[in-house]
Amino acid sequence: MDKITVSIITIGDELLIGQTIDTNSAWMAQQLNGMGIWVHRRVAIGDVREDILSTLAEEAALSDVVLMTGGLGPTADDITKPTLCEYFQTRLVQDRETLQRVLYMFESRGLPILQRNVDQSLVPEAATVIPNERGTAPGMWFEKDGKIYVSMPGVPHEMKGIMENYVLPRLEMHFSTPAVVHHTLITSGMGESFVAERLVDFEAKLPPHIKLAYLPSYSLLKLRLTAHGKDKLSTATELSMYFTELKERLADIVVIDQDISMGEVLGRILLARNRTVGTAESCTGGLIGSWITAISGSSSYYKGGAITYSNEMKMKMLGVKKETLAAHGAVSEETVREMLAGALDLLEVDYAMAISGIMGPTGGSEEKPVGTVWIAVGSQEKTVTIKYTLRYDRERNTQMAAVYAMNELRKLILELEPEGLN
Repeated sequence: MDKITVSIITIGDELLIGQTIDTNSAWMAQQLNGMGIWVHRRVAIGDVREDILSTLAEEAALSDVVLMTGGLGPTADDITKPTLCEYFQTRLVQDRETLQRVLYMFESRGLPILQRNVDQSLVPEAATVIPNERGTAPGMWFEKDGKIYVSMPGVPHEMKGIMENYVLPRLEMHFSTPAVVHHTLITSGMGESFVAERLVDFEAKLPPHIKLAYLPSYSLLKLRLTAHGKDKLSTATELSMYFTELKERLADIVVIDQDISMGEVLGRILLARNRTVGTAESCTGGLIGSWITAISGSSSYYKGGAITYSNEMKMKMLGVKKETLAAHGAVSEETVREMLAGALDLLEVDYAMAISGIMGPTGGSEEKPVGTVWIAVGSQEKTVTIKYTLRYDRERNTQMAAVYAMNELRKLILELEPEGLN
């Protein structure tokens, strides 16, 4: 059948003024695309009756499915439900199962319940109620003039539960969707334009139903191959052959052939070799450690870290010499070498990372401008140091420095211990 299209509408004044970042649309689009359902448009609107009504009509004219999040809370500014009643020419009625769930949630926690909480169980009569196991506001499924509309809470955790448990399975049953298969290759060490130049003839021979996308992010470059077809098995088989060629062409800069974080990449390498790691962070302020520990099971290979932002703490915790700091400064090869040695001894780990830099926008000098970063990675047997000069704002410089440090350690471990998982 023809391509199924979806419009996503996010409702809330907080989205328009930037007080809340819309992560719902991105997550929903990823799930839908994986099913072969194309997100035609994403629209953010405020809590305004006229805007909700007009946007619903506009998106229904363009798409087969309209998914909405937000505006279902218990406060006066949440106007989505009465506006949906107007759009579908229906009225609010009480849903007993939702009421029982609301009462249980408050009573089981010993909390008083207000009338506005009870009103969460009011739903448009024309809707099929979708239970919300993670909150009080239910989801609602509507069908009108051959189009599907779904309204869900804006709280990401609640929306995801409704999508995973009800909406996605029902859409899959409702539509015969094409097969969509993705393979992602993560690279480092070469800019997007140079990689593209190496792949000119590769891209030229891709069939029309296979596309290559370049997705740069914080010193890494993701290359995503996407194939569309009628049958998932044959589509995946064809895509795998092109993906294998892509990996071979870029073998010298490949980090991993899966779309996973650097924390997980490094963790897999350490786990496969039964090795431990620790961190000594200055300019990144614990970011590297937080990325590593974001992975479940990281306690088996990450022993801890020292956040030594001041020179005093570098000396006290890691044994950096006062003379080294006086002669070379905190942001220097000599200092990160001593930070690394201190971390290896303090944390008693097989490998460690040490990092010190000037993230900006202040603090730079002619000799060491903003963006200067020194990194040391290594073990008791070998240490590698490298200097980077970054040129972005403080947040991006910090993120890139953390990625660079983790990637340098990844390369060193693979050099010293090439056996095992890459």
